[in-house]
Amino acid sequence: MAVRQTASRLLSATARASASSAAGSANDVGESLLAMARIIPGIFKHSRCRNSVYPASDVRRYPVPDESVFWSQTYSDYQPPCHESPILQGKEWADLEIENPSFKPKWNQLDGKVNRVSFIGEYEIWDDCPLNPFGRTGIRGRGILGRWGPNHAADPVVTRWKMDESGQQVVHPVSGKRILQMCAIERQDCGEWAIPGGMVDPGEKVSATLRREFLEETMDNDAGEVAGEVEQFFAAGTEIYKGYVDDPRNTDCAWMETVAVNFHDESGSVVGRFPLHAGDDAAKVRWMDVGEEVKLYASHSNIVKRVVDMLEAHW
Repeated sequence: MAVRQTASRLLSATARASASSAAGSANDVGESLLAMARIIPGIFKHSRCRNSVYPASDVRRYPVPDESVFWSQTYSDYQPPCHESPILQGKEWADLEIENPSFKPKWNQLDGKVNRVSFIGEYEIWDDCPLNPFGRTGIRGRGILGRWGPNHAADPVVTRWKMDESGQQVVHPVSGKRILQMCAIERQDCGEWAIPGGMVDPGEKVSATLRREFLEETMDNDAGEVAGEVEQFFAAGTEIYKGYVDDPRNTDCAWMETVAVNFHDESGSVVGRFPLHAGDDAAKVRWMDVGEEVKLYASHSNIVKRVVDMLEAHW
């Protein structure tokens, strides 16, 4: 209740501030409200993790209509199946089963090297399991996720301006804004294009994860002669999002959260020279024009849209 009341006050304040600003517009208000809704439980209704077959399985989620997503809403017929992927068995990076007597997690805090703190705030524990703060997903258990509760990832959004053959920045004929390109990978597990991110290892700094995942998925761990430039390029970036991800792997008891950081090469003289080679979880890698028509994995389009707005690029 306290979270919902706080969210309501924040949304109202944002709307009033935008409405009273001479420079404000309806689009500004809408974008501000939408961005805030994505990180506040009780407002944003996830959709990628509802009413479908769970990834890498034949387990169908229990139907969850829009009006029954939030835990505060009564759904007396809710009977989600429980799914634990066999791939989790014996893996060092995965938690033990919740019923295992030797598994004694410290919820909502740093548990040894495992970070069980959510970016969203304190989550509830029901029947010994963490409760997805954004509501029902139609399935219990961990699915294919390694951790109960929040599973932390890091997403490096590497961008440059699109150039023509003469080396001039390309401007979109309709919007009149420069066209942004991002380094994108095609995921092997689902065939969708995505930001080349990955999971934060226990005890690892997010900055190290960002660089590691980019190298693993777009350069096959070999930066070659540009290794020094890669190090320098990833030494500084702009954080653009930290929070919940509407990911198809989410369950009632486990969910994805991420820190997304933009690394932008304004001149195109550095990142454009990176030798891109798909590796790790990537089937393909390429520079992709960014625009409204581009469909990306999970909530990645929302993350990229933040970069577009920050750089005032075409969408």
